[in-house]
Formats: sequence, structure tokens, C-alpha cells
Amino acid sequence: MINKVVNNADEAIADIPDNATLMLGGFGLCGIPENCIAALVKKGVKGLTCISNNAGVDDFGIGLMLKTRQVKKMISSYVGENAEFERQLLSGELEVDLIPQGTLAERIRAGGAGIPAFYTPAGFGTEVAEGKEVREFNGKMYLLESWLQADFAIVKAWKGDKAGNLIFKGTARNFNPMMATAGKITIAEVEELVEVGELDPNHIHTPGIFVQRIFQGVNYEKRIEQRTTKIK
Repeated sequence: MINKVVNNADEAIADIPDNATLMLGGFGLCGIPENCIAALVKKGVKGLTCISNNAGVDDFGIGLMLKTRQVKKMISSYVGENAEFERQLLSGELEVDLIPQGTLAERIRAGGAGIPAFYTPAGFGTEVAEGKEVREFNGKMYLLESWLQADFAIVKAWKGDKAGNLIFKGTARNFNPMMATAGKITIAEVEELVEVGELDPNHIHTPGIFVQRIFQGVNYEKRIEQRTTKIK
């Protein structure tokens, strides 16, 4: 069996070069690959194109890489919680491709499934449609959207085994499983790494065939983006 286990995040991302395209799992701050993001900041790799649902916050998640000017382009659906992102966007320092959230998810899923393009009604009649092929189906207009793939997909799971099989927990499942299928190299950090055979096959969300590197992460903060303790 191929040995997919690496010692830590530094080893997992060591060969990510400047100008790479990365997919980073997570939704808000839930299910983000905290260890790998920290390792990327430490490595100082530059010119990255990051595909992620959002850009984290100013001092956590992808926001850390924005602060150190490591990101050249963001492909996202929501970026409203990050003031530094807004500043870089408005000043022209950062390229941004904003995509409807469902379209973003489907473009990633298509990339993993080997489907180069598909039609969707989302965005028709808006700036999203500019420059895209439009066709009518059953009296409704649809845009042609292309797949998304990445040089590296970096995901975070609850449990994984040494063969790369992954289980995600609760909301942290979000974009992680589909991104795991759409990277040329998929790196998984997990809260608990177990031996092959310890995971119930019926509970596995991502089969190990999609994962090339896996390690057990440490010191997860699991921050909450917006904490609500009382409803007025």
C-alpha cells in the first residue's frame, strides 16, 4: 500500500510553488485547514490563486495569507468578513472572481467528476453572465460555466486513515469533499489519524483514492466567525 502519511503541515505543503492554484476547504471558519494555512504563511509562497468559499477573516484563515500578500487572485462566493480583502480589492492589488455559491460548488464538483462545463440559470442577466455563452432550455436562459480544478486541494477532515479515507463532521463537511476530488494533489489534515480498517466504510465521505497526503493536525482553534449568544 502506498504510504500517504506525512509528519506535519510543513512537509505536506513543502513542494507548493509560487503561482500555484490552490483549493482550500471550509465555510466561514468552519472546516478550514488551519495547519496547512499556517505552514503556507511560514513558507512564504507567493502569487497564489486561491479557490475557496470565502477569504476567512483579517487575522485567521486565508486572511493570514492576504495580510502577507501571498494571494494574487481569489475565486470565491463570499468575502464580506474580511476588511483587508476589501482594501486590496478596491485598491486593485487583488484579482477577484466572485461566483454564486451554488455555481462555485458545482464548478468544483464538475472539476472532480471530469465534466468540463455545464449550464446553470444562476447569474443570467447580471455581471456574472458577461462574456459567457447563453442558451435557452425549455423557455429559460442558462449560462455555460466551466469546471474548476487546482494544482493542490487542501482539505480538513475530522477522521482519516493512513490510506487517505476521510470522514467530515457536521458543517465542516461543506466544500471539503468536492474539493478533495478536484486537485491534482490532495492534502488532507485530520483531527484524528487511525489505522486502515478502523473506519466504517459506510461512513466514509471521501475515498482514499482521491488523497495523496495525509497528516494529523495539531492545536486547532476552531474559531467562530459570528458568535450569537442571545436573540433580541
